[in-house]
Amino acid sequence: MKTYKIKTTFTFTGEFYIKAVDKEEALQLVNENCGLNYGEVTSGCLDEDADWNFNMIPEKKIKSIRVKKNK
Repeated sequence: MKTYKIKTTFTFTGEFYIKAVDKEEALQLVNENCGLNYGEVTSGCLDEDADWNFNMIPEKKIKSIRVKKNK
């Protein structure tokens, strides 16, 4: 039986809803304060001014499959 190395990417897609003066500020706030860890979306210190809508089931893409070489 062989062992296979399968490179896989999981992509979560969604939106943050941010209250800001302009789009540059909104972008900066998301870049600095918002993130996603497995099973949890965070909006840092923006909890009162941010909301989000993310599907917690990611899209899966298989990038490659190769037989693992024995060493």
